[in-house]
Amino acid sequence: MQLATQLALLLDNRPGTLARVCEALAEAKVNIYAFSTSDTVDHTVVRLVVSDPQKAIEVFEKRGAQVVESDVLLVPGDNKPGSLAKIAKQLGAAKVNIEYAYCATAPNAKTGLLVLRASDCKKALKVLNG
Repeated sequence: MQLATQLALLLDNRPGTLARVCEALAEAKVNIYAFSTSDTVDHTVVRLVVSDPQKAIEVFEKRGAQVVESDVLLVPGDNKPGSLAKIAKQLGAAKVNIEYAYCATAPNAKTGLLVLRASDCKKALKVLNG
């Protein structure tokens, strides 16, 4: 489990936009570890955890994109019923709010990776490592 930097971009919600973001990162040799999108009527928020956040910021800013950095937790875990409930219960008991989270795992995988934005990431890290 570790703290990581997440980057958020507000982009036009049009065909090809995500492709251009991914291509720009690939050209800069920046790997995407996790990403999520959420849409509004005409924009989308793309959240990314990447191998080199500073390099990615430079890539985006050269293209005129506004980037917001935030701390998130990368929480590896078992791919079985109750894993997320246990994490949420621990954080709730410690009065740490989960602002949002995203994860994915293949159905047959033994483990997955949860990206979690908490009201206090440092406290959340202590609680979950405790």
